[in-house]
Amino acid sequence: MKKIGFIDYYLDEWHANQYPEWIRNASGGTMEVAYAYGMKDAEQGLSNTEWCAKHGVTWCRTIEEVIAQSDYLIVLSPDNPEQHEVLAQLPLASGKPTYIDKTFAPDRAAAIRLFERAAKHQTPLYSSSALRYAAEYAEVERAGIKVISSWGPGAMENYSIHQIEPIIALMGTGAKRVMFNGTEAAPALLIEFPGGRQATIQQPGQGSPFMMSINYDSGACRVVQPASDFFQIFIRDLTRFFETGEATVPSSETLAVITIIEHALIAAKQPYQWIELPESQ
Repeated sequence: MKKIGFIDYYLDEWHANQYPEWIRNASGGTMEVAYAYGMKDAEQGLSNTEWCAKHGVTWCRTIEEVIAQSDYLIVLSPDNPEQHEVLAQLPLASGKPTYIDKTFAPDRAAAIRLFERAAKHQTPLYSSSALRYAAEYAEVERAGIKVISSWGPGAMENYSIHQIEPIIALMGTGAKRVMFNGTEAAPALLIEFPGGRQATIQQPGQGSPFMMSINYDSGACRVVQPASDFFQIFIRDLTRFFETGEATVPSSETLAVITIIEHALIAAKQPYQWIELPESQ
């Protein structure tokens, strides 16, 4: 039985609550979340020690304890990416396969530092939105995509990644600039890619499903709405990563996603103006 360690800002959050059972099922019982550390207790909900007791996980007082006893590591804090560098410093120096939950980093500079630290210590590392793994997106023909128009719920700060990551997976890296053309209540973003290609994301409200229309050079259009259990597909990929130490998500794509999110938030303060992106993504 391989042991997985959780390292979180606080443990009583949705991802930490779901992953233990999902990982156990996806691995056929060969992996289990066995150790956990939280920097602080949740402001609402269970304390870290209560969470551990509920889930049958051993509470560790330090990150060092988690690393020493675990085969694989998951840095969580999905809604507080600004904590990832602090939480991941020791895991990324451990050499043990490490997954960092979405959103990978608060900005491009931090994302680069995380990947550089992992590379320095030969620590396998990756991060992803679970939406990347929707079976419906996997079936999309990538050649000849001209425009993607994407919809989804949530706030730009922590939910735009679920639209931007599939767009990057389908259209590739190298986006040139972004423009915010929405409102505070309904954020929207235009992304320009080389060759006149474009993508838009819209976040019209909590009732919105994730979906996108994909237009091709040929003039054809395909509408895709994820209905598959993409979280389970993601978890299966996560267990495969732990077994092999090989990430299926290129770091270049993760950097591109974080770069776009960072500049989208800048663009939101300057609507209808192009914000240039770094050339190297």
